[in-house]
Amino acid sequence: MIAGFVALNMGEILRPTDINLGLTHIQAPMGLVLLGLLVMALAVFVVALVVFQTGHLFALRQLNKEAKAQRALADSAEQSRFTELRQLLQEQEKAHLQSEQTQQENHFAKLAELQAKVLTKIEEGHNGLAASMGEMEDRIERQVQSLVAKLSV
Repeated sequence: MIAGFVALNMGEILRPTDINLGLTHIQAPMGLVLLGLLVMALAVFVVALVVFQTGHLFALRQLNKEAKAQRALADSAEQSRFTELRQLLQEQEKAHLQSEQTQQENHFAKLAELQAKVLTKIEEGHNGLAASMGEMEDRIERQVQSLVAKLSV
């Protein structure tokens, strides 16, 4: 827009006029002086913009580095927690297996004890039954002998 305005009014912009600079007076084209001041102000703003943008980019780069470092630290801590959790689970599994093995051994010992008791009871029952049968045999033999003696008389 400014370039179009300057192109349309180039004659007026280049026309010399008296310019008061405070301490002195000079003869120069007023439009050209104002256009030069506009270009200088624009250059100052562009330089300021570049400086601020560069500072912003450096700060952003530093923040990205810090974020990467924090992310790496968090990943390391998470990996450490996973390692600790794995070790804890392995220890618990080992303790559980030992507990199961101890319980199994106790059950086998109780089973062997019960088996021994059952065998003892069976043997006692067998001995009792054998004694009863022996007694019955003796009675039968005595009765048979008594009958035989009565029949022989």
